[in-house]
Amino acid sequence: MWEGSQVTQVGGRSYDIAVVGAGVFGAWTAYQLQREGKKTILLDAYGPSNARASSGGESRIIRAGYGPDEVYTRMSVRALGLWHEFLDHTGNQALFHPTGVLWLARGNDAYEQACVETFAKVGVKVERLSRDDLAKRYPQIDSTDVAWAFLEVSAGALLARRCVQAVVRESVRLGVEYRTARIRPLAATSQDPGKLDSVITEAGDHISAGTFIFACGPWLPQVFPDLLRHRIFPTRQEVYFIGVPPEDHRFRPPAMPAWIFQADQIYGIPDIENRGFKLAFDSHGPRFNPDAGERVVSSEGILAIHAYLAKRFPALKDAPVVETRVCQYENTSNGDFLIDRHPELSNVFLVGGGSGHGFKHGPVVGEYTAGVVNGTSTQEPRFSLATKGEVQQRRVF
Repeated sequence: MWEGSQVTQVGGRSYDIAVVGAGVFGAWTAYQLQREGKKTILLDAYGPSNARASSGGESRIIRAGYGPDEVYTRMSVRALGLWHEFLDHTGNQALFHPTGVLWLARGNDAYEQACVETFAKVGVKVERLSRDDLAKRYPQIDSTDVAWAFLEVSAGALLARRCVQAVVRESVRLGVEYRTARIRPLAATSQDPGKLDSVITEAGDHISAGTFIFACGPWLPQVFPDLLRHRIFPTRQEVYFIGVPPEDHRFRPPAMPAWIFQADQIYGIPDIENRGFKLAFDSHGPRFNPDAGERVVSSEGILAIHAYLAKRFPALKDAPVVETRVCQYENTSNGDFLIDRHPELSNVFLVGGGSGHGFKHGPVVGEYTAGVVNGTSTQEPRFSLATKGEVQQRRVF
């Protein structure tokens, strides 16, 4: 018997688990718990992987490189295997593009060197490239200020929005009840002050369960303002898609991989499905309201992205921006995930803090969260609420 396993009935229906938030963390958590035999309901205010969600958008890189950080490297390796298993099982193999990920480095970049060393320990295949190798294989990249690079061979890109929706569809097929519903601010409705009996939707429906998992990303500070208002920091992030010239295959797979240049704090994904060559700066933007924030890119951002294209990809210096997106990171103080029990409500769990790097880890987060809820997983100290401060000092990239 696992803690919180009692079933509470409402309107003739009964749930072991209620998961609030149908992004990549919530969807995979509901999927995993339903597979383990828990009667699960999944709720989202705007729908799975919607335009406001941190899991929305066309694509995300999946890579194992985290410098010397073995925790996330090992998680990513397992996540990639679980993504492949799921996509193969559901007939969605086309949602993963095996582009590889090219890491660019300057001469003394310790982070990239640590990636290579960690990969050797974990067993991730890489190809190390000198500047001359890079120029010959990828002449479309201006590598004047690049000393060396490595290609993470098995990495690639996931089609984010469609991946999450596929997980939700399969969860529903397995028996998860999905509802588009917004949860009202929590109220003390339980006779036991140390537990949550139910949540109430904006439509007035009461949803009761034995255990509640709040995986609502940038909305976590709204649901738990006293606890998380100063520990989760949603930031505004701009994404650009560049129009590739006709019949120019240099910026499409397989000629162009996904790529990361930590020194410039920028990453990109090749032209997949003819949407354009994607670029985004990884530095944190200003604070952002996920409900009310305008999702229109800035003129300063357009100028910055054109300047970077002229520098790094000169063949695209006059190429147009064909599509843009404003999304958000939901950062913790240090970039580590938040996966922990609520300190005052014994049957409530908090899952979030993707911090701009979380999407790829969705399957492992679901697996780990299910284990924490069931009492079968050992708590990773770095994911605890206690390690989340009120001042941002980013350590995970």
